[in-house]
Amino acid sequence: RDREILSWSSVMGVRGLQGFVGSTCPHICTVVNFKELAEHHRSKYPGCTPTIVVDAMCCLRYWYTPESWICGGQWREYFSALRDFVKTFTAAGIKLIFFFDGMVEQDKRDEWVKRRLKNNREISRIFHYIKSHKEQPGRNMFFIPSGLAVFTRFALKTLGQETLCSLQEADYEVASYGLQHNCLGILGEDTDYLIYDTCPYFSISELCLESLDTVMLCREKLCESLGLCVADLPLLACLLGNDIIPEGMFESFRYKCLSSYTSVKENFDKKGNIILAVSDHISKVLHLYQGEKKLEEILPLGPNKALFYKGMASYLLPGQKSPWFFQKPKGVITLDKQVISTSSDAKSREEVPMCSDAESRQEVPMCTGPESRQEVPMCTGPESRREVPMYTDSEPRQEVPMCSDPESRQEVPMCTGPESRQEVPMCSHPEPRQEVPMCTGPEARQEVPMYTGPESRQEVLIWTDPESRQEIMCTGHESKQEVPICTDPISKQEDSMCTHPEINQKLPVATDFEFKLEALMCTNPEVKQEDPTNVGPEVKQQVTMVSDTEILKVARTHHVQAESYLVYNIMSSGEIECSNTLEDELDQALPSQAFIYRPIRQRVYSLLLEDCQDVTSTCLAVKEWFVYPGNPLRHPDLVRPLQMTIPGGTPSLKILWLNQEPEIQVRRLDTLLACFNLSSSREELQAVESPFQALCCLLIYLFVQVDTLCLEDLHAFIAQALCLQGKSTSQLVNLQPDYINPRAVQLGSLLVRGLTTLVLVNSACGFPWKTSDFMPWNVFDGKLFHQKYLQSEKGYAVEVLLEQNRSRLTKFHNLKAVVCKACMKENRRITGRAHWGSHHAGRWGRQGSSYHRMGSGYSRSSQGQPWRDQGPGKKASGHSRFSLDSAFCQAFHSMPS
Repeated sequence: RDREILSWSSVMGVRGLQGFVGSTCPHICTVVNFKELAEHHRSKYPGCTPTIVVDAMCCLRYWYTPESWICGGQWREYFSALRDFVKTFTAAGIKLIFFFDGMVEQDKRDEWVKRRLKNNREISRIFHYIKSHKEQPGRNMFFIPSGLAVFTRFALKTLGQETLCSLQEADYEVASYGLQHNCLGILGEDTDYLIYDTCPYFSISELCLESLDTVMLCREKLCESLGLCVADLPLLACLLGNDIIPEGMFESFRYKCLSSYTSVKENFDKKGNIILAVSDHISKVLHLYQGEKKLEEILPLGPNKALFYKGMASYLLPGQKSPWFFQKPKGVITLDKQVISTSSDAKSREEVPMCSDAESRQEVPMCTGPESRQEVPMCTGPESRREVPMYTDSEPRQEVPMCSDPESRQEVPMCTGPESRQEVPMCSHPEPRQEVPMCTGPEARQEVPMYTGPESRQEVLIWTDPESRQEIMCTGHESKQEVPICTDPISKQEDSMCTHPEINQKLPVATDFEFKLEALMCTNPEVKQEDPTNVGPEVKQQVTMVSDTEILKVARTHHVQAESYLVYNIMSSGEIECSNTLEDELDQALPSQAFIYRPIRQRVYSLLLEDCQDVTSTCLAVKEWFVYPGNPLRHPDLVRPLQMTIPGGTPSLKILWLNQEPEIQVRRLDTLLACFNLSSSREELQAVESPFQALCCLLIYLFVQVDTLCLEDLHAFIAQALCLQGKSTSQLVNLQPDYINPRAVQLGSLLVRGLTTLVLVNSACGFPWKTSDFMPWNVFDGKLFHQKYLQSEKGYAVEVLLEQNRSRLTKFHNLKAVVCKACMKENRRITGRAHWGSHHAGRWGRQGSSYHRMGSGYSRSSQGQPWRDQGPGKKASGHSRFSLDSAFCQAFHSMPS
């Protein structure tokens, strides 16, 4: 199993480094004991609790110890395993801080897509195996159950653990937290932790929980083996390839290093020799020019220069610098509206205290201006935990913006020469409602686009491309303001851009609906315009989808504290993602969960983005990166909100989230039911006891949406939920279904994805239901459901499904009646499989490639589908369900992709 985990984790972080450490440099790995390390930490730092920062996403596979994983998840067993994990460390006096990925950074989207497509291929192999053998594949094909990361957050919080969700890729926040809080170490499985200059890194895959022994991977010993220093490791990581730098970018360079490397060792593998050769080149060649030449002069960076520096900077934690960068700050300001320090008085020797971002809760390091000899604080923007150097010229004392490359997110200084006499770009936050002058190209003398606040309603001139000579205009999303746009014909990106004629770097004017404005400022005449080295890790002054800062702050807090799911992502960036689900791409009968739950998400969008409208008064689309069979993930699906009808009108988020009056709880529940389009079934659902109320809501929605669900499916879902209440963890461990049914596998995953959707809706509506009511360990067990499904499919009586328990029989009929009655209100009659006609089987067409990109009447294509063409405010009736007659399916699949 350890080999399997290592194989999986080797794709995370630096390419080839995990295998290199294990085979070529095993002395880097040292067996340590956490109890002994904790004792040493206490003696060294009296009064300080030894703390381990846990990269939870790396640990999911280690934590999921149940033997069965194919049926949808053994959640009661999993919760018990997590409890044992926490208890063991607590007994040793060690505190754990768990970090989860909160979003996917744009720089890593390509890598995210690559892994999702790889997972799709693995899922196809899994279903092929199930159909051939009618059993679960071996651990070598292990695939974590759907929703594992989401529900692990809530499980750990239930166990009283401090659980945080990142505002960027979690590895940076984990490394930063470990460094700043003097932690005992980092527990994970990602070779990036060998590159960060932070606290020690321990392997989760090598952890023996009984003894608390594990392996520590020592970056100092790694450097000794490679002839490098710790500050060289980010350079090595980028040259080898990581989650930001594609592996193929420097492939020819690596082979050139290998060909000139004189110490190639025959007993080492190819990747090991490449790492040694690149390290040798850094230590013997690049070091000769360090501090004299820029990296682009000694490395074949070419057009990838900005991305390369971006990758390098991503490893620099707050307060750290790279000896490979030319850094010439003359003052520092923040991304906020106020300037922290721009003084350059040579006589000033005053120390300026450290400052901290109240929201990010992190201290921000000092930076010393070279002329003023004054310590200047470096601060972080409100939406980021990374420091940002903001430069000012000591003589003009004028703040000048830097713009950034939207592909690499590399900040590029917009500086003026002393003879240019040009206007200098000035960026403004959208709230001041102020015009912002932009500069003219130094030679072209053309007007460069200006950006104004979203409420200024002022037409803005567009810069004319000297090559295309074409003027293009776009409109701001929150105002009747025209904003210039220039589309890059090469990248064909949807982001609005314009190109400066001199520096050949794209400068963002607006991104299609969020106006990602970056504001690094510099007027240092010594810094050349094309110099990308004066940058730290990415920081964005983000113009969010929602303008209400109070509400956004509440959403952000819930996000960081791991109390919500996707809400802050929708409100801040308008972009969300969902990973792979165990779905059979060859099964024509069940639609993908991505489509089944899309109408719910659309109604949530209308609730969360109520104040986000363009000039046509239409709420703008949310970008969905959802994995489903046939989706190549080249672009996100653009999904528009779907209006809903709520008794008494749609309440504002301030009412739902901030009003504590008792009667508001009723409005919260009304809003939640409206998101499921089940307002008419409110009374019936309220009569259902916990924890079955949320489950019934989900089952009603599923059976209304999907016509291929039958009475036997409903019996299995209800019977497993009732029987689960009386079973111990050990009883569930010993359950063994007769065989594995591929349709039951899909249904198990479908229900669990529905439970994650409940987390989204419940948090968006102000938590009308207790979260524990729809945690899977309280309402679902994969093997138990599989057993009930097989029994129900064979026609077993309800009494057999309920294990001859009479008290459950009454509850069963009550729950069934609630679901069936609610479905009848939507013209959906649930029938047994015996009543299906011969046309029924396989008549529901799986979405094809041109079929995927639509959402309730809005899509990239003008061709809508009847079952999804609801339009705003319409009920989900027969034509909106996933039911297509065979003639339509045949006609559709004959359409070109």
